[in-house]
Amino acid sequence: GNLEILNLDMKPGNTLKLKGKIPSDTVGFSINLGCSLKDLAFHFNPRFNESVIVCNSKRSDVWQTEHRDSHLPFFRGSTVKFFTEMLADKFRVKLPDGHEVYFPNRHNYHKINYVSILGGFKMISFRL
Repeated sequence: GNLEILNLDMKPGNTLKLKGKIPSDTVGFSINLGCSLKDLAFHFNPRFNESVIVCNSKRSDVWQTEHRDSHLPFFRGSTVKFFTEMLADKFRVKLPDGHEVYFPNRHNYHKINYVSILGGFKMISFRL
């Protein structure tokens, strides 16, 4: 159930709207935004086995400092909708329960052309 898009045209002010089903046996999933899988501005990774959302960035295939948020409003076996907005200096994720997660745009990207969705998230709709 993995998805990779190489020609996304996401700029500050754009919002990525995702809806999908989380399988009942999943360990987690990740949404990755950047230039490639080796250079990510934003890695969003809910982990059910740790009850945490891990956010990070990657430069030249090297992970940077993790940000962990223990607010996990995702549930196995559920269908969820959430939004990721690119702002000039950060990313804002509006979670299904209204809670928001912020993560800095550490690489100062002005355009995101790569997105991948990996792991236990079965896409229903994807809109930018």
